[in-house]
Amino acid sequence: MADRSDLVLDVKNLKTVFFTNSGLFKAVDDLSFTVKRGETLAIVGESGCGKSVTALSLMRLVPDPPGRIVDGSVLLEGTDLLALNETEMRKIRGNRISMIFQEPMTSLNPVIRIGDQIIEAVRLHRNLSSREAKDIAVEMLRLVRIPEPARRAKEYPHQLSGGMRQRAMIAMALACRPALLIADEPTTALDVTIQAQILALILDLQKELGTGLVLITHDLGVVAQAAQRVIVMYAGRKVEEAGVEALFAAPRHPYTRGLMASIPAVPAPGVAAPARLNEIPGTVPSLVRLPKGCAFAPRCPLAVKRCEAEYPPLTDWGGGHLAACWRAADVAEVA
Repeated sequence: MADRSDLVLDVKNLKTVFFTNSGLFKAVDDLSFTVKRGETLAIVGESGCGKSVTALSLMRLVPDPPGRIVDGSVLLEGTDLLALNETEMRKIRGNRISMIFQEPMTSLNPVIRIGDQIIEAVRLHRNLSSREAKDIAVEMLRLVRIPEPARRAKEYPHQLSGGMRQRAMIAMALACRPALLIADEPTTALDVTIQAQILALILDLQKELGTGLVLITHDLGVVAQAAQRVIVMYAGRKVEEAGVEALFAAPRHPYTRGLMASIPAVPAPGVAAPARLNEIPGTVPSLVRLPKGCAFAPRCPLAVKRCEAEYPPLTDWGGGHLAACWRAADVAEVA
């Protein structure tokens, strides 16, 4: 359990739903977790498991209608963000809590210069002159290792490469030195070489600023490299949480084990490569019509009748390793 005085974020029983013509869509269901200062928490899972909606819920950016946060609390440095009105939230969003989105070209304003967008974010939250804000904007671009930052600040988003745009997004997100940074698949749209550079940059700046980081990804390689703790989500719920080493050494949920088995591996010298990659059969169920018991049961090779009838509670297997599975002990043995 984290030291309460060291917590940046404390999320309890968060529930976010979407009211659709098909029914009630439970995008995030009873999610709880904490983030300490300087810590990286990774949230992983397939597309549609609730990762990005979790991020939007923390930022209070869920579109209403049709979405709505219906329960829970999100404490940022002791302040419940869900209890604030929109005017109060705007003072915190981009200031004490910031977010790096997946695709910078859809997040940056295409008709405003890069530097002016950073200046606007700074002046919105800090009582600075235009000159002082401009100096901070150029300094932030330098900090994220954009060459010739003073010149780049005068350019528009379309004049920058994808990697440069993502660096500009990071500069904007960190300009006010937030206590918490949310990175939602920050390297998805980039090639592999640039991905590694951007990830290393985020981690270096996080360490320098002491910022708590929530890293949302589907890449377990990124998780192993960057995070201290991991939450695995499936169908809107947390199914496993553990430290990185404990999770990779002994996963307790069959879904986590399936994700790890699907990672491509380079065979040892003299060993034939497998004919095909392992895969998790089936697809994520509709969040409107979830099965009565464990949502993963229809895809799980270890499922028994109890799995189909009752949803398993999150059980602590020691050291803060939580898993919601009736056969968690068997999963660890198989792994």
